[in-house]
Amino acid sequence: MTEKIYNKLVRDKIPQVIKQKGAQPTVRIMEREEFVHELKTKLVEEAQEVVSAGNREKLIDELADVREVLNALYAAEEITDAEVEQARLAKLEARGGFQERIMLEKVDE
Repeated sequence: MTEKIYNKLVRDKIPQVIKQKGAQPTVRIMEREEFVHELKTKLVEEAQEVVSAGNREKLIDELADVREVLNALYAAEEITDAEVEQARLAKLEARGGFQERIMLEKVDE
């Protein structure tokens, strides 16, 4: 039997899935501070997978992962959807959105 090291945050049912495949996972429960850090790391990982999604179906799947991580981060930090939406709307008002698909190529100063 070979050992593969992961040391990463996984979804709650992953240890069970691993056991069903006949392997033995080693897990631990993180303290809140470490958990929040790992959620942020996971968000970056999932965002990179969004970038590399090759088709619409894969993009939807990866966006679902991003949303799940965001939901967990909101809960861990006790952030509400309303707080995030308020910040989003303030930025939309001040800086606009992305509907016009503007690419800033350079600025001459």
